[in-house]
Amino acid sequence: MATEGKRSNHGGYDVTVWRNVTERGESLRLPAVNEQTATAVDTALDVLLSDELEPIVDMVLRAAGGDTYEALAHDSRCRFRRMDDGNGWSFAVESVSGRDPLGDQSPDRFAGLPAELAQRFPARTENSYPNGYEQVAQLFDSPHAPDLCVVHAAAHNWEDQGGHRGEHGSLDAVQARAPFVLSGAGVAQGGMVDRHCRLVDVAPTVLALLGVEPGPGIALNGGRRDDAFLARQDGEPLLDVLDGVGGAHRPKHVVGFLLDGCNPNVLYAMAAAGDAPNVARLIANGTAFRYGAMSGLPTVTLANHTATLTGCYPGHHGIVHNAWWDRASGEQVITNSPATWPWAMRRLAPDVETLHEAVQRHLPGAHTVSVDEPTDRGASWSTFDAIRAGRMPERFPVDSLENATERFVRPSKDYRRMSIIDHLGAEECVSAWSDRDRLPVFTWMNFTLTDAAFHEGGPHSEIAEASVRDTDARLGRVLAAVERAGVFDDTAFFLVADHGMEETNPAVTGDWAVQLRAEGLTFRDEAFGFLYFL
Repeated sequence: MATEGKRSNHGGYDVTVWRNVTERGESLRLPAVNEQTATAVDTALDVLLSDELEPIVDMVLRAAGGDTYEALAHDSRCRFRRMDDGNGWSFAVESVSGRDPLGDQSPDRFAGLPAELAQRFPARTENSYPNGYEQVAQLFDSPHAPDLCVVHAAAHNWEDQGGHRGEHGSLDAVQARAPFVLSGAGVAQGGMVDRHCRLVDVAPTVLALLGVEPGPGIALNGGRRDDAFLARQDGEPLLDVLDGVGGAHRPKHVVGFLLDGCNPNVLYAMAAAGDAPNVARLIANGTAFRYGAMSGLPTVTLANHTATLTGCYPGHHGIVHNAWWDRASGEQVITNSPATWPWAMRRLAPDVETLHEAVQRHLPGAHTVSVDEPTDRGASWSTFDAIRAGRMPERFPVDSLENATERFVRPSKDYRRMSIIDHLGAEECVSAWSDRDRLPVFTWMNFTLTDAAFHEGGPHSEIAEASVRDTDARLGRVLAAVERAGVFDDTAFFLVADHGMEETNPAVTGDWAVQLRAEGLTFRDEAFGFLYFL
């Protein structure tokens, strides 16, 4: 790879702005950066790393040329380089000023509810950033990556944007950590184990569980790998938690549940206390990762729904955020609004394969079902496919709801709306399991209520706990449908979220865009953290 660039100096720290020239054809990194943009970036860094913004800006990330990246914080920064290493990367830190902002990548930080409650608003120096170097590197592979990625502080409350008591999007352990439970046929009964994985590991693990044969594909580093389960595969199958792969215990069906925005510390504690009995049943019949499954940067909804269902990071699968700026077309892309969700997969990269497509490629004729999920490309039946075709009936209003906590349904518009969506989604999922002559090989059910409730009250609130109880009951209805179909012992289940959720501090507010505009900068701040300079 050849590079050419222009050097500038920021705060005594060497910053290089590069244009990439790659032999792989289309460059996956930053486009050419002109002098005006380079100057704007330097000015923005002065503002973002100032004393004034230190309470709300955890760090700022950027690509610095070729395979080199920087993480810059208020009082420290690092520059690191990635190198191809097998199917993935290894990393070398080239320089550090002060303390490496990404130096602590411990996956077990604040794992377990007592540990999280003991330190609700951790400072950067008390936090950890699991897989931090890899997270940064994958993001800037996207042609839609920003000039600067601003990572907000753990305590930051977006008062001007609704003031959620629960938040995510950051690299830190609590916001990145999703629950991960694998259960049922073909799964080792390990119970709760002290380990973690990545959301990109889920899809290849499901395919290994179904017994498909791996073959040629594209690896995390863009090279060829001969043992891929998907056309492009950033993750690795978790073979050691599978029992009987290649033997009689292999499942004939797999059912996946996503509890959007669900904090695993809260979920696991409620399951242990008997407040989420169906989740507890899954844990007892399989293996749960105490340290969770780490989502990809940015730790937001659609980027990580897609990561889970493709085995690829956001920087590779094409859904780089909930919203971003398309430099080539000069348009804002929004993928997670009610008007755009059903069509979001138009942005999915052509070399990426969904779990539905992979199952049907490996198991021709397999029937797959996707309920209330945008990442549905290739599904035999999908809620959103029906919406796109105009076949779905009007879903609102619903006069009475099963498994809905009236205390929150009545006063909270979001709680009511998501309860209705999840209630009807569970009915669709149960219906999909009612035809014994066409049982799904792979079923995916997306529950939305937990995200709304954890945002509204924070992960440690009564409304969040109510959402877990309600969702657990709906999940139980699906388990009962599988039992009625007579194939429960031949079915594996997994449970994940798309990201974690961390309590914010209402006293820590602010918007860096105000200070950036005061400096005369012209930019777009997409999804509150992706900065593009115009």
